Amino acid sequence: MPDGPTKLEMFRKMALLKANDERSRKVITTGRLIMPYYSYRGQEAIPAAMGVVLKDTDYLCTIYRGIHDMLAKGLPLKSLWAEIAGRVEGTCKGKGGPMHLTDVEHGVMVTTGIVGASMPIANGLAWASQLRGEDRVAVATFGDAASNIGAFHEALNLASVWKLPTIFVCQNNLWGEHTAYEKSTSAKRIADRAAAYCMPGICVDGNDPVELYGAFCEAVARARAGEGPTLIEAVTFRFQGHVFGDASGYIPKEEMEAAKARDPYPLFRARLIAEAIATEEELSAIEAAHEASLDEAVEFALASPFPAAEEACTDVYGEVA
Repeated sequence: MPDGPTKLEMFRKMALLKANDERSRKVITTGRLIMPYYSYRGQEAIPAAMGVVLKDTDYLCTIYRGIHDMLAKGLPLKSLWAEIAGRVEGTCKGKGGPMHLTDVEHGVMVTTGIVGASMPIANGLAWASQLRGEDRVAVATFGDAASNIGAFHEALNLASVWKLPTIFVCQNNLWGEHTAYEKSTSAKRIADRAAAYCMPGICVDGNDPVELYGAFCEAVARARAGEGPTLIEAVTFRFQGHVFGDASGYIPKEEMEAAKARDPYPLFRARLIAEAIATEEELSAIEAAHEASLDEAVEFALASPFPAAEEACTDVYGEVA
């Protein structure tokens, strides 16, 4: 069970993620930036819990809907915004954009636009950690639809065979692009698939930061102890369409309304007040501070220069000694 300061830190991360998503959609809508964007609104509790358990030295491999994962892991806000704006001050000098973010300093290793690709890459990082005798775990985050491709099964099998310190985190938002979960996936729960690969499979409420915290603590402890991988399925929902501009008309109205009634952010906010962990004024101050930080980050990004033309030829090939 997380203590009061840990719960408050999870809220701090959730507040940042919510504010960042809302600001991203606003900046695109007003025409200040033109970019692909995949909203994660509704899924903030998952990376918030993950972020307070992992160390900076732990690895994270995520996907194009993974900006919330990266921010919760520690990716600096200004560096994020400069990168998605295509500016030289970004984490990849403006050449990666919103779908290929990297921040090695905080363990954000790869963001991939290929569905399911986070898993075998995380295995490679976990294997490196194992070979070097380092106290590092590697986390791969992915969506429910990615559990139906070959990379999922291959990665889980190999991680189990080699007892790699890999944690597979499925953020099951119940919709794979425009297709409902039950129309594309035979398993009642993705976590049940872990049994085929002789690893623990944990299905948790992806809207409950406290339950998520317990699952991450257990999985990370196993990985650090050399006991191998864990599959965590966090069941949640996304409140926006698959990609920005998608009105999500394919999601039944009553299903969306029911999901929004379980919005993890206001529920956890109210819980902290009810448990006397923080006051309304303290939580409002955290939210205001995030808004101010976002003001600075957006202006910093838009004021930063674009990369020079010759930058297109750097970081393409490694130098051979």
